[in-house]
Amino acid sequence: MKHPTSETFPQNVQEALGDTTLRRALSTVSATFSQRRRDAVNDVPEWETLRDHAHAVKEHTLSRLDEYLQAFAVKAEAAGAHMHWASTAEEARGIITDLIKPLGNVGVVKSKSMTTEEIHLNAELETHGIEPVETDLGEWIIQLADEPPSHIIAPAIHKTKRQVSELFEQQLGIEPTDDEERLTAAAREHLRDVFARAKVGISGVNFAIAETGSIVIIENEGNARLTTSLPDMHIAVMGIEKVIPRLRDLDVFLRILPRSGTGQALTSYQSIITGPERGDRIGPRSLHIVVLDNGRSKMLREHATREALACIRCGACLNACPVYQQIGGHAYGAVYAGPIGSVITPQIDGFRVARHLPFASSLCGACRDVCPVKIDIPNALIHLRKHIVSHGQPAPIVSPVRAKTTFRAWRWSMTSDLRYRMVIAFARFAQRMGVTTLLGPSRKWGHRRSVPRIAKKDFRQIWASELADDREHQTK
Repeated sequence: MKHPTSETFPQNVQEALGDTTLRRALSTVSATFSQRRRDAVNDVPEWETLRDHAHAVKEHTLSRLDEYLQAFAVKAEAAGAHMHWASTAEEARGIITDLIKPLGNVGVVKSKSMTTEEIHLNAELETHGIEPVETDLGEWIIQLADEPPSHIIAPAIHKTKRQVSELFEQQLGIEPTDDEERLTAAAREHLRDVFARAKVGISGVNFAIAETGSIVIIENEGNARLTTSLPDMHIAVMGIEKVIPRLRDLDVFLRILPRSGTGQALTSYQSIITGPERGDRIGPRSLHIVVLDNGRSKMLREHATREALACIRCGACLNACPVYQQIGGHAYGAVYAGPIGSVITPQIDGFRVARHLPFASSLCGACRDVCPVKIDIPNALIHLRKHIVSHGQPAPIVSPVRAKTTFRAWRWSMTSDLRYRMVIAFARFAQRMGVTTLLGPSRKWGHRRSVPRIAKKDFRQIWASELADDREHQTK
């Protein structure tokens, strides 16, 4: 199946806007997640203090990232883990493939990992005859459908029950059903057999603790715990930004991540893994940790982009974003969608490929308001927009000439009381004459929006009228 890419973002948007089923699903799920988050956050009076704490921990760690990565590696190796360092996605894929190929035709299970999606690991393994099976329910659904994830924490958010039922009917041969329990039971029955045969488990990493050399994986389904404990070999893939200094720092993240992502006080499972099994036959015989750069070091150079490395992949910014709510994740054509994806993707995939994404935002600031680690995403997007335009890559949504003309016209009308009154009077006259659509470059903006009507009287007129009424009342 051919998937949309970031290069075709404008076309992807038009297709998504025309998909009424997708937009209905996005509206329902985004509203549900947002409400759950509000309820969970309201139960924590010290929420802003937790956000400040998390921001400070991340900011401190990123400022000394080399030191904490080295400390983590030393502790992890002392606990029996094997460390591997990958500068690029290609290197990471090669490392993982080389670890698995000598084992022969063995079963490979994967728990949910955006980092392995980022490096396109599944496709690489399949070219070597290795068949990885996703075990997170959402990830497994989209694997069966041969689609990329459309959301950071809910990869199959765009699928309806009917679509999942049809998919299971085709792939598993079950009877058609809209019953969630029957669909889940069918998935469980199939995946349990896969777990029993697997010799290699591949996971992501939510946090890596420098103080102890431990990796932390949090989840709700239990599949990650099976992935990291049943197979003989566990391969954990983590970005360089996942490290935090101390075990005690984990506390704040375990409180803010689930509340921001799914509206839970705590996820169902929190696994802290320190090395492989030590003779007690609990856990894998070997643990390999693949630490990935893939453009992250470049993001450290500028404060605006370095902040994005503090992301803990909760997905709150996606649920709050008015753009994402209309087009979904696939339109972005990248693993990381939404506001944070619009910051990360251009720096991983390159500005030529993803130059559209930083402009896919209204800069309303909703993403910044809900971010549990206080990443200033709008500022980062503006920074990237400047970079794209200054390097000769024109803004893809609105050309530089058109944008400059628009803002110059706006400034001309707003810096003079007389000119402002003239513009408003003209707009009010056009409205009375029945002109209800925008003209010129603004026509596209108004194509799918209701153009607000101008009040018959502006604020100054109302104010003057009320003052006159007050004076008349006082004279009486």
